Amino acid sequence: MKFIVSSNQLLKQLQVLGGVINNSNTLPILDNFLFELSNNQLKVSASDLETTMTTIIEAEADEDGKVAINARLLLDTLKTFPEQPLTFVVEENNTLEISSESGKYALAYADGEEFPKAVELEEPSKTVITGDILATAISKTIFASGNDDLRPVMSGVFFQFSKENLTFVATDAHKLVKYTRNDVSASEVAEFIMPKKPLNLLKNILSGSQEDVSVEYNDANAKFTIDKTVLVCRLIDGKYPNYEAVIPKENPNKLTLERSSFLNSVRRVSIFSSKTTHQIRLKMAGTELNISAEDIDFSNKADERLKCNYEGDDMQIGFNSKFLSEMLNNLESNEILLEMSLPNRAGILTPIDGLEEGEHITMLVMPVMLNG
Repeated sequence: MKFIVSSNQLLKQLQVLGGVINNSNTLPILDNFLFELSNNQLKVSASDLETTMTTIIEAEADEDGKVAINARLLLDTLKTFPEQPLTFVVEENNTLEISSESGKYALAYADGEEFPKAVELEEPSKTVITGDILATAISKTIFASGNDDLRPVMSGVFFQFSKENLTFVATDAHKLVKYTRNDVSASEVAEFIMPKKPLNLLKNILSGSQEDVSVEYNDANAKFTIDKTVLVCRLIDGKYPNYEAVIPKENPNKLTLERSSFLNSVRRVSIFSSKTTHQIRLKMAGTELNISAEDIDFSNKADERLKCNYEGDDMQIGFNSKFLSEMLNNLESNEILLEMSLPNRAGILTPIDGLEEGEHITMLVMPVMLNG
């Protein structure tokens, strides 16, 4: 079996697929890329059993066949080549020979038949969404998902599809983000929880892409098809918590602020906060917001004042500065609205401007108990 392929094109595709491969695999075959040749097309796959990604690369081939090649060795070799055609020849003695303009390189290969097959989705539902919209939905929510192994349903992003809109939700019980697109809809109602790893892979390949992504899903798996690349992954099993129940509906205290100056203040003041709680205090009165923090153990404290637009009763509320700055950093608006009801109820953060038509973001951050 012999095939010729462009070095740069191969490297570019393999670097994307390489994100699927774990550093330590229980099955040695998963340390490899699977190369499958048929009809002058080279199909390359990578898998970690939960997620499988395949892509098709143009190649010149003399016959069909499949072979598994060590991913790390191949990637390290390809990175050193300038753009040129590379010839791959599969020899009988279990070695694969790569010929470049400057030399020959032999590496061992494994039997392609051992490589796990990608799951075929039976009777899936289907939705089509623009690549960049999906990438934005992922990046706006994924940072808020949890890392708790005891609560796996919160370690992913909840996809909620309906005939009116698409909604994406992530929460770790301290913060929550709900991202809705009213300009995209599905043909039928569906809900599923996507794990983080395949979402990060999708975000990297879709950012800025105007191509359509076909999303197919059933109870156990989801499949994303973008041009010649296909990603199939197992969904997180379980029921997502009723997030609507934790979003306070009545929030009479409304604070309007310039996002960047608020973010800079929070970052600065938080340097002086307790290293365990990261607690900062917001004190609202009239047209002034007072942001303060104190680390009693080390006698460190900071206090800043910001001009703001505030409607409501004078109040004090404590937040974890890490969560607050993460959320502010994830928004692109010039102005934000922070709505609150009581010091022990969640605050709701929404952008006032900078959103596309049909785009809605609601962020919720849980308060922390103020000491003293």
